Amino acid sequence: MPVAELRAWVQLSLTRGIGPQAAHSLLRAFGSPRAVLDAGSASLASIVGESVALSLKAGCEIRLVDECLDWAGSAGHHLLTWDSPAYPRALLQLPDPPICLYYLGRLELLQAPSLAVVGSRNATPQGRENARAFARALGMAGLTIVSGLALGIDAAAHEGGLETPASSIAVLGTGIDRVYPAANRKLAHRLAEAGGLLSEFPVGTAPTAGNFPRRNRLISGLARGCLVIEAALSSGSLITARLALEQGREVFAVPGSIHSPFSKGPHRLIRDGAKLVETAQDVLEELTWAPAAPSSGPDTAKARARDSEPLLAALGHDPVSFDALAARAELPAERLAALLLELELAGELAVLPGGRYQRLVR
Repeated sequence: MPVAELRAWVQLSLTRGIGPQAAHSLLRAFGSPRAVLDAGSASLASIVGESVALSLKAGCEIRLVDECLDWAGSAGHHLLTWDSPAYPRALLQLPDPPICLYYLGRLELLQAPSLAVVGSRNATPQGRENARAFARALGMAGLTIVSGLALGIDAAAHEGGLETPASSIAVLGTGIDRVYPAANRKLAHRLAEAGGLLSEFPVGTAPTAGNFPRRNRLISGLARGCLVIEAALSSGSLITARLALEQGREVFAVPGSIHSPFSKGPHRLIRDGAKLVETAQDVLEELTWAPAAPSSGPDTAKARARDSEPLLAALGHDPVSFDALAARAELPAERLAALLLELELAGELAVLPGGRYQRLVR
């Protein structure tokens, strides 16, 4: 896109009083952002009212426009508009898609099938391990993991997604050049390199309380469904789940102890109609999603079955470490790791804190 055209899109997005609905009305009437900015006050007022028309004629802060365009001029930086082929198709279906999106990372992930995984910032060790295991298994099935880069469940979900080819996208409540919280700076850098960072806020935007509920509609909007793992009744992840329902997405919740405050949110969602899930396979079945897997011939399938049967027997129903399992099953470490992932994806086992494994009753 020519720089002059991109500048007009950014100016339109940064003009006070211009949101997605007003922008749609103006673009239908005038054809392009540049034509909107060049239109007369009377013509603009007839469409969006006098107050917004005055804002358009007053313009926005040119310094901020320049900063956004300077950022977009760097290698690997993507400033996407409604006209951009890379703009996520799923977000264009929302009633209020951002006029501009700022993105770092693998562009193909923006069109990839995905699942949102969200939950408490103050998650328990088990909750974080569950989030990572669910994300890893869902990622191996071909679903990109979308979350919000928060501490706790979000960070664990990103970590799990990054362990798979489908990777993970973080949707930010700040400008694309800000990392919040700072404790997740290294994780953000890994996402920018192997996954994606996405923001609707202009460069330099600081974290403010109002940004995060607004950001949540993009987390749910990108995804085919939303999985909630540990959330108090006050958790922002319940906002994401509500938005997912409003957007026609599936909502899933992992149950927990009746004594834990972090189970209250998932349990309420389940009472309100969310799908109760205990394994990644439960999610995949509800989505009618076929796991992505390399094609294998009859010999490979026989070898997998031959190895998995003694492995399941070796697992038993008590937690066991990787090393102990390798000794019991008499399998090389690389083969054992691959089989454990397959069994986790199939809902046959659970990954516990400390790298232990436990067979599930089916």
